[in-house]
Amino acid sequence: MFQSSETIRAEVNKIFVELFELDESQLQPESHLFNDLGLDSLDAIDMAIRFQREFQVKPNGEDIKAIQTMADIYALVERYAPQLKSS
Repeated sequence: MFQSSETIRAEVNKIFVELFELDESQLQPESHLFNDLGLDSLDAIDMAIRFQREFQVKPNGEDIKAIQTMADIYALVERYAPQLKSS
């Protein structure tokens, strides 16, 4: 199980660095996925697939629509954290 918010944030950031080739310094809680990080709707789909595979998280459509910032993603993963297995 993930032990802390910091661990969840580190794991999420690692995925963003690998998947979208972003510098970790860009990944701040207030960073807007589309405006600040330059992601698009296809990237959001890639992200959802990767989160499903890595964390066994299956966000519903409403969860995905609500995601705008990195903080939103951290909160989503944290919400499902009790169900997560550490990789």
